[in-house]
Amino acid sequence: MERISKTEFKAHALEVLRNIEQSGESRIITDRGKPTLEIRKLRKQKASPLELLKGTIVKYEDATAPVADDDWKNA
Repeated sequence: MERISKTEFKAHALEVLRNIEQSGESRIITDRGKPTLEIRKLRKQKASPLELLKGTIVKYEDATAPVADDDWKNA
């Protein structure tokens, strides 16, 4: 991933943004040599709701067991 300073980005912002849009490669913006921002092309998600929820279950024990009132916790 290419890095570019804030000063250089400011001077060539339109060119950098067009390049990101065309190539799809991200750029890291640095401030005094330290990475502070990442600019990347927006990718539209075409995932189904089930695909978006995949991997989000924290704890899974027995799906058919009855649930008591005190089993529920506020998130």
